[in-house]
Amino acid sequence: MRLALAQLDGAAGEVDENVDRAATAVADAATRGADLVVLPELFTVGYFAFDTYARAAEGLDGPTFSRLADVAADHGVGLLAGSHVEDLAESAAAGVDVPAAEGLANTCVFYDRDGKRRAVYRKQHLFGYESAETRLLTPGETLSTVPFEGFTVGMSTCYDLRFPELYRRLADRGATLVCVPSAWPYPRVEHWRTLARARAIENLTYVAAANGAATFEDATLLGRSTVYDPWGTTLASAGDEATLVVADVDPDRIDEVREEFPALRDRRD
Repeated sequence: MRLALAQLDGAAGEVDENVDRAATAVADAATRGADLVVLPELFTVGYFAFDTYARAAEGLDGPTFSRLADVAADHGVGLLAGSHVEDLAESAAAGVDVPAAEGLANTCVFYDRDGKRRAVYRKQHLFGYESAETRLLTPGETLSTVPFEGFTVGMSTCYDLRFPELYRRLADRGATLVCVPSAWPYPRVEHWRTLARARAIENLTYVAAANGAATFEDATLLGRSTVYDPWGTTLASAGDEATLVVADVDPDRIDEVREEFPALRDRRD
């Protein structure tokens, strides 16, 4: 399977403009043979544009989520549509299971090649350090996996990388490729590299960490989107400019590595 991470620049609060950028990146990825495209965390509003969250929020059937579904269908690719601000009350009114009757969430959606919503993940670990996320958002409560092209794809978001137990739970659910839409800023470059690689190594799985490349008043995202194989080897990566990161990944490789190095079987409770 060919995997593409769209490392996007963006303008704070300019949802339509930012989705246009994402649609262009998905189209480019499709021309390069991508089967699955992963977008960054809150690329629609810009993670640090906290004052725009409430204005931009919508239910899962809202116009921005629906447009992203159309982008997937138009190009015939699987799309992990980064994340957008979800209005939980609107989603609940549409019959969607939500972690709270009202409030906002940082929500990733996986769309299949036909643009059908196949899985939803709401960020569980909210970032409090110099961030308004814990004040503005409701954490998710459930993990999500979805079968795609021979993989079981798991989802997590940015700060979740610091909590290895979440990734072990995904591994226990059969995840063989974990995608991590992120908005990871400077200066924590080594944290970004080390944590994502560690999650791949300790779970013997592919990890695809898709970061943004935008600059805000108080922060600049460090880019460096990377695909790691089950050994923690870098298959493809980028610098800090807007770009596509493309790598070919093989579900059979998971079985080969886990047979050669059966660390998961050696676990003790």
